[in-house]
Amino acid sequence: MPQITSDVDLSTATILLVDDNAQNLELMQAFLEELPCKIQTASDGVEAIEKIERSCPDLLILDVMMPRMSGFEVCQKVKSQPSTRDTVVIMVTALNEVSDYERAVECGTNDFITKPVNKLELITRVKTLLELALVKRGFDCQ
Repeated sequence: MPQITSDVDLSTATILLVDDNAQNLELMQAFLEELPCKIQTASDGVEAIEKIERSCPDLLILDVMMPRMSGFEVCQKVKSQPSTRDTVVIMVTALNEVSDYERAVECGTNDFITKPVNKLELITRVKTLLELALVKRGFDCQ
């Protein structure tokens, strides 16, 4: 088993940010720019599913409340497909009810961040989860 260190090469990783609010997308994209990853965006769950099917991102950052398809629905769909079930999912929401956390866990989310998003918290969680995923996957998107 390879040793997990902070020198995992994140430049091979792709992050898909999904939020129907353009300002939230821009803010999170700006926060994550210091990471060497490729960053893509989608403005709702349906667009996110289309992009996931085309490009197999390593990590999804999903807003929960979106039109057409919620973050819960996207997460459930991603985690139920053999080709994408290992994709790391972080759900981001202003909701803070215990039932929302329970629903996110039931959908298969790997982590949960509440809004307003803290830059350090976002970068730390993304970096840690990406490193683990890349080591686990052997740098291979299936």
